[in-house]
Amino acid sequence: MYLPAGDYQTSSKFNVYGKAIKVVGAGPWYTRFIAPTSQTNTDVGFDAQSSANGSTFSGFAYFGNYDSRNDGPGKVFNFNGTSNMKIDNIWVEHQMCLYWGANTDNSTIRNSRIRDTFADGINMTNGSAGNTVSNNDARSTGDDSFALFNAVDGGGGEVRDNVFENLPATLTWRAAGFAVYGGTNNVFRNLYVADMLVHSGITISSLDFGIPMNGFGATPPTRWENISVVRSGGHFWGAQTFPGIWIYSATKVFQGIRLDNVDIVDPTYSGIMFQTDYVGGQRLFPIADTVLTNISISGARKSGDAFDAKSGFGIWANELPEPGEGPAAGTATFNNLALTNNAVDIRNTTTTFTIVRN
Repeated sequence: MYLPAGDYQTSSKFNVYGKAIKVVGAGPWYTRFIAPTSQTNTDVGFDAQSSANGSTFSGFAYFGNYDSRNDGPGKVFNFNGTSNMKIDNIWVEHQMCLYWGANTDNSTIRNSRIRDTFADGINMTNGSAGNTVSNNDARSTGDDSFALFNAVDGGGGEVRDNVFENLPATLTWRAAGFAVYGGTNNVFRNLYVADMLVHSGITISSLDFGIPMNGFGATPPTRWENISVVRSGGHFWGAQTFPGIWIYSATKVFQGIRLDNVDIVDPTYSGIMFQTDYVGGQRLFPIADTVLTNISISGARKSGDAFDAKSGFGIWANELPEPGEGPAAGTATFNNLALTNNAVDIRNTTTTFTIVRN
């Protein structure tokens, strides 16, 4: 189906089923789906069933009318149980998400732009495996710009073998630029994240958010490679401050993490923060099998604001993130760590967390 240049008014979702199709526009500057201007929070986009596996969507824009968060609807591509789908050269603004995939496999999202959303830019969950997310740009998302969540509430098994590459994320206003919550053998590489407004540039976490999920698999590990984190971190959820990279062991096992060739520049509060979740005063899973190689952290300065006491650390093993919590627990190994121009290079006053520096 070819859609020539023009504005296409739409007020509901298209349901794709029966066989694979191609929806091709004249390019996102020219072929534009537009939600009604007389309404707000209209659910538009594409739902797809597995009978449409192998479909392609390319060369158009979706301009939504969302003005508040409303979890559930609002995903331009809302796929469940699909495979071999292609999304290419799409422009999305004022929606909840560009893509939400549950149990979606061997699919590709590339060359697309995400602007001013109220939730994640792209999120894959519930057994999504073998997907590639490449050469997409996200700006001003209202949750993690690019995320993997190893939830199992909808079935599908392990989130694994996905590649997120060649991606910039900027000005995220409610969560991180990049986030992974559990999974096995997922790769994040060639990333640029800058100017996070309230949260970490990168979140690596085993928190389940109250949803059934698996933690991190031991092998193959979750890998982060060739990354720049610039002017990132903020304060959110009360008085907690967030770093350039947040490493958070929580309700599920935390293991098999590798970060290689990472530059963290001018973080708002701290460069890397290690944190562990506690319930009823009892520590949950510790940080284990976490190795960081060729890491550079510079410019972690005192913030001078109400959270000054929680700022200025290149690396921070957080001793008390929030009331009722406890100190970071476990071990992290650094190979070839460079720390420059930080108020405090390493803060670790705990007896529960060990930083090994080679």
